[in-house]
Amino acid sequence: MDNHNFENEGQFQRKMTSRHLFMLSLGGVIGTGLFLSSGYTIAQAGPFGAILSYLVGAIVVYLVMLSLGELAVAMPVTGSFHTYATKFISPGTGFTVAWLYWICWTVALGTEFLGAGMLMGRWFPDVPAWIFAAIFAAIIFAINALSVRSFAEAEFYFSSIKVITIILFIILGLLAIFGVIPFEGASSAPLFHNLTKEGLFPNGTIAVVSVMLSVNYAFSGTELIGIAAGETENPVETVPKAIKTTIGRLVIFFVLTIIVLASLLPMKEAGVTDAPFVTVFDKMGIPFAADLMNFVILTAILSAGNSGLYASSRMLWSLANEGMLSQKVVKINDHGVPMRALLLSMVGAVLALFASVYTADTVFLALVSIAGFAVVAVWLSIPLAQINFRKAWLKEHSEEELHYKTPFNPILPYVTITLLVISIIGIAWDASQRAGLYFGIPFIIVCYLYHYWRFKKF
Repeated sequence: MDNHNFENEGQFQRKMTSRHLFMLSLGGVIGTGLFLSSGYTIAQAGPFGAILSYLVGAIVVYLVMLSLGELAVAMPVTGSFHTYATKFISPGTGFTVAWLYWICWTVALGTEFLGAGMLMGRWFPDVPAWIFAAIFAAIIFAINALSVRSFAEAEFYFSSIKVITIILFIILGLLAIFGVIPFEGASSAPLFHNLTKEGLFPNGTIAVVSVMLSVNYAFSGTELIGIAAGETENPVETVPKAIKTTIGRLVIFFVLTIIVLASLLPMKEAGVTDAPFVTVFDKMGIPFAADLMNFVILTAILSAGNSGLYASSRMLWSLANEGMLSQKVVKINDHGVPMRALLLSMVGAVLALFASVYTADTVFLALVSIAGFAVVAVWLSIPLAQINFRKAWLKEHSEEELHYKTPFNPILPYVTITLLVISIIGIAWDASQRAGLYFGIPFIIVCYLYHYWRFKKF
């Protein structure tokens, strides 16, 4: 179905195939959250606690995707969960969800462009980071501006590099764990002694709960399946297939990666390294390990930037399509690209980039905090919308008419909601993430109040 609410606004093109959708969702998740932040998780929750938190995170994202799958197959629209929240929760909730998600990706875009520029400093130390940041921003914008097909193809190849690296890391890591290949500092096979060396939960069970926000953030990007459903060939078959294959591989990739890292890096060592993958590759004696991972992380950043610009532009378009933003933003060009939404998202990313440089301790801190909080808040809207959608559907249709059904409805969606609420509450116990509550909750309140003032309804 096409959810165009205005005449002569243009049409999106259904040019994404199942392989594009699979790599988009998989590549959107495998990023800096796994490559760089995994060491932090191990240091905070302990090796065993980190594995447990990623397992729980994988279960949570799987449950969210089951609810999203039912909605996306029944209503494969561009805008996805913003549209679902508007129709099945309230217009104010849809408005809030869209802006939370837009800020989440726009802030990420700004930091990713800067991060990519800084990574290039390893090879070109005399060139200012902002020059490379500008070059990468222009490349990502051009890829998105050409067509949805060019975006999908670029993302497919970006993601392939990351996936191949993760597979190699897991294989080599397991060989090192069992002593098949040498590992620096280990006279015998390391096996899994590190996992319980400091106890199961060296910093207490609360530490495991408190890292759930960063773990959920590491899994963010899977929901891109829903946003892309409106530009996918045959979404009735493609979307469920993408959900099933993506989630299975995500669990394998993430959990096995954390098991390898936690087994080979002592807890204290994991906490002080900014690049745990580089450390492990170095200890295996892999030549040019740092340069190799620098390239892979650069690819991961560009992939996330590519996905982020796509997601944020479609979310702005959806806001305009629902009449919550200027109608001018709704225009789609002959290539199926909402160019005005794309330009506005790019401007937002540039402003976030400047904020990260010049107001790191004030404005940017607030933006980053809202972005981290936003992922869980947006996910929370998905099972809520699915519960109400199913109620509305059954008034005029039978359950058998649904092409994709959330299993164990409505018990599973309520379990999903409970787990997401627990992870939000867990933020309060982690001083480094507590700002997410301080800025995220007021931002939600402001969005609802503005929507009520502007449209006279919540």
